Amino acid sequence: MRHAAASEDSIAHPPETIEGWYALHQIFRQKAGIKWDDEATPDLARTPGVSTDEGWSAMAELIGSTADTMCLHFRRTLDEIGKCGNEYKRSFEAADGELVYSFLSVTEAGLYHVTAQLAGEAERRGGDVGDEIYKAQLEERVRAELESDHVRRRLYPPLPPEMPYVCFYPMSKRRQVGQNWYGLSLAERSRMMQSHGKTGRRYAGRIQQVITGAIGFDAWEWGVTLFASDPLDFKKLVTEMRFDEVSAKYAEFGEFYVGKVIVAK
Repeated sequence: MRHAAASEDSIAHPPETIEGWYALHQIFRQKAGIKWDDEATPDLARTPGVSTDEGWSAMAELIGSTADTMCLHFRRTLDEIGKCGNEYKRSFEAADGELVYSFLSVTEAGLYHVTAQLAGEAERRGGDVGDEIYKAQLEERVRAELESDHVRRRLYPPLPPEMPYVCFYPMSKRRQVGQNWYGLSLAERSRMMQSHGKTGRRYAGRIQQVITGAIGFDAWEWGVTLFASDPLDFKKLVTEMRFDEVSAKYAEFGEFYVGKVIVAK
């Protein structure tokens, strides 16, 4: 039973995470009277391509937004993502565009369930989270996770050519009195995140989801990027997830950007 060990439920440690590529979302607006056609599109974003081990960039035409274009970048290091973002910014400015929003983060696989298990085991044996036994067990579990194709796709997401529609939004967990996500026990957060994940898995094959962590990088705590062949699936998935306990009680959402990938490199 989940509540059988009250001491385990009292553990409020952060979950362990595995990180992959750095990510940068850039939102550009065209200046009045300027039309970005094939000739005005920045050269470095004009040629279609596929994702590689080095990462990738894609450009999407936004629909229903006060901005016009969203560029998505994934690179191995912070320096590489910074250089890429600066190149795109200069290129768009040369085409009479302006950067109106950017979001820096890193692809992330949160190990809520693994962390809760190892923390509980540490307490039952009289040890501590972060002791040598915990570290050895965690290292072993992380190696196992990295052998999973599912986890590697989360850390190094491919650009899905069969899913041209894209939706991006930032989000954070509430820290209000009576609704403080960070005041909950690790066991309770693990339970809710497992339930939340089941909703997303029902859309496997219809939506590719990329979760990026932004704590320490941005005012928002996570970024969510969704790809789909049918944009209505964005509405259906987000609606279902709003009714999950973790979102209904603890989630705060930023602005949503929706569009269609037009060129990639």
